[in-house]
Amino acid sequence: MDIHRSRFVPYPPSAINALAFSHNTNDPSTGDDPSCLRLAIGRANGNIEIWNPSKGLWIQERTFSGGKDRSVEGLAWIQEPGEESEQARSTAGQLRLFSIGYSSSVAEWDLVTGLPLRYSSGNHSEVWCLAAQPAWQPLSKRKKAKRALVSREGEFRGQNLVAGCADGTLAILSTSDGGLRFQNYLSRSTTKKARVLSVTYQDRDIVVAGFADSTIRVFDSRTGEVLRNISLGAGPIGAPKEILVWKVKCLPNGNIVSGDSTGEVRFYDGRNYSQLQRISGHEADILDLVTTKDGKYVYSGGMDQRTTLYKLMDISGGKRKWGKVMHKRYHDHDVKAMATYEGRAMSIVVSGGIDTHPIVVPIREFGKQLNRTLSALPQTPPLTSAPTPRLLVSWWGNEVRIWRVQRQSAAEKPKIVARLALRGEENITSVSISEDGAILAVSTAAGIKLFHLTKPRSKAENGLRVRKLECPQIPGARLVQLSANGKWLAVITHTDKVILARLNRAENDTKSLEVIPELITLRRFSRKLGQQDPLSGSSGNYYQTITNAQFSDDSCVLAVSDLAGHLDTWVLEGHEDSTAPTADIGDATSLSSPSESEDSDAEERAARRPITTMGQHWVRNPSGHLLPKLDSMPLILSFRPPPLAKSRPQPNGNPAVHSTRQNPHARSHDLPKGEYRLLVVSAQHQIYEFDVLQGRLSEWSRKNPTANFPSRFQLVKDRVMGCIWDTHQERQRFWLYGSTWLFMFDVSHDFPLPRAISGESVAGGKWANGQNPSKKRKRQLDDDNPRKKNSGAGDTIPQMQLLGPGRRMRKFTSGKSDESTWIHLGARLAPESDEEPEDADLALSGLRRGLQQDNGSDSDNDEEKPFKSASGTLNDQADKTGPPKKDWQLKRKSEQDVAVKKHGHSETWWHTFKYRPILGIVPIGDWSTPLEVVLVERPPWDLDLPPKFVGSHEREEY
Repeated sequence: MDIHRSRFVPYPPSAINALAFSHNTNDPSTGDDPSCLRLAIGRANGNIEIWNPSKGLWIQERTFSGGKDRSVEGLAWIQEPGEESEQARSTAGQLRLFSIGYSSSVAEWDLVTGLPLRYSSGNHSEVWCLAAQPAWQPLSKRKKAKRALVSREGEFRGQNLVAGCADGTLAILSTSDGGLRFQNYLSRSTTKKARVLSVTYQDRDIVVAGFADSTIRVFDSRTGEVLRNISLGAGPIGAPKEILVWKVKCLPNGNIVSGDSTGEVRFYDGRNYSQLQRISGHEADILDLVTTKDGKYVYSGGMDQRTTLYKLMDISGGKRKWGKVMHKRYHDHDVKAMATYEGRAMSIVVSGGIDTHPIVVPIREFGKQLNRTLSALPQTPPLTSAPTPRLLVSWWGNEVRIWRVQRQSAAEKPKIVARLALRGEENITSVSISEDGAILAVSTAAGIKLFHLTKPRSKAENGLRVRKLECPQIPGARLVQLSANGKWLAVITHTDKVILARLNRAENDTKSLEVIPELITLRRFSRKLGQQDPLSGSSGNYYQTITNAQFSDDSCVLAVSDLAGHLDTWVLEGHEDSTAPTADIGDATSLSSPSESEDSDAEERAARRPITTMGQHWVRNPSGHLLPKLDSMPLILSFRPPPLAKSRPQPNGNPAVHSTRQNPHARSHDLPKGEYRLLVVSAQHQIYEFDVLQGRLSEWSRKNPTANFPSRFQLVKDRVMGCIWDTHQERQRFWLYGSTWLFMFDVSHDFPLPRAISGESVAGGKWANGQNPSKKRKRQLDDDNPRKKNSGAGDTIPQMQLLGPGRRMRKFTSGKSDESTWIHLGARLAPESDEEPEDADLALSGLRRGLQQDNGSDSDNDEEKPFKSASGTLNDQADKTGPPKKDWQLKRKSEQDVAVKKHGHSETWWHTFKYRPILGIVPIGDWSTPLEVVLVERPPWDLDLPPKFVGSHEREEY
């Protein structure tokens, strides 16, 4: 593979301004982490990213697109009160997400469509801060008296919002009855008009706000009374007189914590509001604070790039005092936002700022686990290409740029051949280009635009000529995808409708390109929905949101996937007939029952009408119901290209189809021929290949489950972003990549079975030693492996690098010194119910291959030789930049790597970690030539960031 390693794409990652978890802690009824736990990240370009922690996987599920001159400055989640059914079962209430950003209104977002749902009302200035009322808690058992119950009848059990404005106004916004309305003012603007910089709730009735006039004010939200004005005094000598209270937070015991422009953290008594303590933790402004749920730890982040930890420590006399424990620079620029979550498994604090990277730091396992840096680049690469004309397309904001990339032998730099700036304020959500580079489709939340790209008239012109095409009115789209031949455009709307548009163009006249007005609506399988999920709403089910769409190489099969892991596929019946009508609309009554037709509205019935376009008709895949639901949401959909020598011929028309009086809308029912193998990579990095027309796994996928894949791939943390196939000279390879890694797998070979190759065989469902591979493990001590708990942050710190006292203890079984054992304090006792599904997968794949080997057939002294790939990189050299080999998971999986090298199948996979961070990889060049790709990197040192604060210890002395 020939790689164009490039950094010419000026994609600008945006700063993080706000962070918010949907839940603060685990579910009190079950004690488990909620499955609907999400992290919302608000960026300076107006986008909101929805991340699923998913037990430490950190999957970027959705991106709500913003617009021009929009910025997300604050985020807040609330949850509606749950409902109790007749069986005394309580259902969780709906989650709602709100944001603010340089406007006088608060926006609520529809989690299903990803669009603003409603805006708040109120006559006040710009909203600078936002806070949600604490969740309502039922009465404790000690207070369950009749008198107490009567006093709480009719009480509002939802969560209102409080907004702080630039003119000093504090407004309460009501969220009752699913709305967002102005309720009352807590404070009005004064002559001084001190800006409200931060606000929080002490309890459900008391509001604490930090102002820009060196004051913290406490209000009673029921009466609007000011309970206390807390003055911070004047600023230090040489600094502004007014102290800016950038953040206020309240501890579980009611005490107040503030961070201000002097870099000090101050603690106040929650009852008499007197100052308890002040600690200088930063050299510059403190921009955000978070507290743990037990109230013993406080984290602060500021302009000096520091993240500082404070702890409530016991001192003599039974007193307690706050002290600064440590500070560390996880970020390279200002730390603007922080958020915490503490549950049963996960216990983390997430921070972000101008350097665009979210960073996850453990709380409960602090000092035992490393921090983890999440990718600042989007999960779906903002790159696509037209391989034949060697065009590379990138987009951000409302701008699209097209480059022409020459061969490396030409020694010419990529040149911009077209630049498009869309009208309107909405950011681009998706872009697609046809394989020949003639058609460009761009979607925003407002609509879809189609462009016709043609070569210049004279050779002196280097750019492309761009002509806008008239297309049917579609009210915005989340995703657009052009087929390889440029004849079909798939549109995924924000309401998850799948719409197809036919593009018709003459072969001899390149200007005669038009879009047929009749749109085809494809219907998905109707699946039974379980219990109402908190993320779902009136717009639909959150997990049925479509995230991927892909055409086959011959444009005869379309596949889409959603967040729940379902796959929907459609096939194209018949063959293109230029003599057939452009659009032949059939009767909707033939596709539905009479009662169903009566109940459905006109729009629904119109969508059910079969439309035959030039002799071809899209139908649901007859074997589509056999495709299973995956373990998690698919991140990648990619059809395996057929070999060039086996390209499917296209017949000319449908000669056997004729319309009659009894059947005026006759059409062909011929399905596509051949194999359509769809590669799917799930969020848990499980790799499947389905034979779409048969509705089952392909032979290669049945023989090679993910448990057979190399351990290096199974240990990568960053999720997969894209897939590229290499079928040149009868190769069958696919390349997967993430933001920090690149892997190649050859599907023409099977991965070796580690246990079978090491001297064991599979026969009758058992290994040669008689052990059942799916048998439950016995309960035993595991001293070699550290504790398997995943706090959601990074890997466990190696024992040799741990600070403080040792983690091993020597146990003497008798009085003699030689009769002793060393016990690892972090060792776990493996429960009897622990199973090893990977062993079952290995046994099943071995049976499918018919593998029979004798014990001792392999020598343990076989020479291990690193192989050399087509790009000239040695496998052992690539290993040096990967995860540390001392990792317990790598030790557990290392048998696979050894087996690969022993049996000479090292060409079945290859990997490297030297490219980072990867924005995207796209193919370039004709398919008849060796694979050529453009790999675009966006290193952090290339970002155009504003000047950062330089501490006194960093200044150079001249």
